[in-house]
Parts: sequence; structure tokens; C-alpha cells
Amino acid sequence: MMTVELRIFTDPACEASWAIEPSLRRLQWEFGEALSVAFVMGGLARTIEPPERAGRVAAWLEAAASSQMPCDPRLWLQNPISSTYPACQALIAAREQGGEAAGRYLRRLREGLLCERKRLDHAEALVAEAGAAGLDVDRFEIDLRSHAIVEAFGADLEATRQEGESLPLPTLAFAGEGGGIHELRGAQPYDAYREAALAAGAEPAGEPPLEPPAAIERFGRCATREIEVLTGRPRPVVEAELWGLARDWRLKPVPVLTGTLWELP
Repeated sequence: MMTVELRIFTDPACEASWAIEPSLRRLQWEFGEALSVAFVMGGLARTIEPPERAGRVAAWLEAAASSQMPCDPRLWLQNPISSTYPACQALIAAREQGGEAAGRYLRRLREGLLCERKRLDHAEALVAEAGAAGLDVDRFEIDLRSHAIVEAFGADLEATRQEGESLPLPTLAFAGEGGGIHELRGAQPYDAYREAALAAGAEPAGEPPLEPPAAIERFGRCATREIEVLTGRPRPVVEAELWGLARDWRLKPVPVLTGTLWELP
């Protein structure tokens, strides 16, 4: 089977990247091992000054409205982060434990920042999230504090610059064995990502749509929108089924300001 490398240029605090999580999870389910995912840290903001925070609130609310992904922008009013660079470096440290570990950790950071209002911009907080993502915490802490991670982050930042300008986050680049790269800049609809994967040579795994509990077993916590995309069912049907499962104690709802995350009890 041909494997297509998918490089995702992103940042843990990027609301546009959070907005496309349903599409990314569907890609991973539909193509399975035909896609090899690697995360490249684009460094959304070296510093975030107080005058910029209102703009971040507006951007998060706009992303939530357009994507139906839950978020809580009160982070910027109550417990604002001063930079996204520490979280980027932490993700690079998680990459040292493999692609799957990096994916789990990135998701943990996204939920912590965008849904739980956690100030994830210093080493202690970032190390605390490593255990929840199933990482080797001792190894992670050693890697996080190493100079090699700073150098790797510099390489990631350089990779996001093309023709003197930084790529918009998120950017997805699909590379097949023939060397051709199919690059999509900025958030795109799922069909555009699927077409790029196919054009790069990836073959669908042929798996049927997931049932809600199976989706959560496969990916961990899921937003309502993610369950909708993974099951292929209309939102009213999905919501009724999710709350029915919650009533029977088979799923646990996790309220977020603009929506709900779901996890196994």
C-alpha cells in the first residue's frame, strides 16, 4: 500500500486549526495507514500583548460559529497566555515519542487552551498535560528542556516560510511517493482535503462510518460536530443519539461554553 505523507502546519492555539479537527479525524479514519501525519509548528504568536486579546476573543467566537466546534474564549479575559511558542516547543518534544504521541498531545493542548481555559504557556503546565496524553512524562520533561527542541522549533518556523511569507495556519501538504506535493493553504472543506489525498496517491481504507461510542474509543474525546462528520448522520439525529447514550450512562457530556465534548464514562 502506498503511504502519503501529510504535513500539517499548525499551532496548538490556532482556532482555524481547531475548526478543521472534524475533517482531520475523518481523513485519518477514511484513509487509515495510507496517511502518515506529521505536525509542523508554525508559531502563531511569539508574544500576545493585552491590546490583542479582544481580537483573539472575536477570532475564536467566529471560528466556533463557522465550524460548530466548541470553544471558550474567556481564556483571553481571565487567564490569557502570553505566547504560543512554549506550546509549540512542547509539541515538538512530544514528537520525540512518535507521531501518534504527538497527535494525542496536540489534541490535549487544543482542548486545554480552547475549551478549558488553561494557561498553557509555561513548562510546568505543559508537562502536566503530558501524562493525560499518555506520554512518558520523565522523557518528555527532559526533551522539553533540551536545546535540541529549540533548534527543531527554529527549523519548523523556517519550513513555514515560503517565498518570504509565512504559510497561513493551518496548511496541509500531501506528498506522494512520486514527489509531487498537493498543498492546501488555510482551512478548507473536507472534500478538498480528500481530493488532495487521492491526488497524492492515498487509497481509502474502505471502513464504514463510525458509531458514536466507537468514534470516541478510536479518537478519545469528540465534539458533537466531530461525531456528526465521522458518522455521516444529520446533526439533529446525532444530538438525539448522543444524549440518549448519556441518559443510559454510556457517554459523558463535557460542557464547553459554545458546545459539548463527549467522552466515555
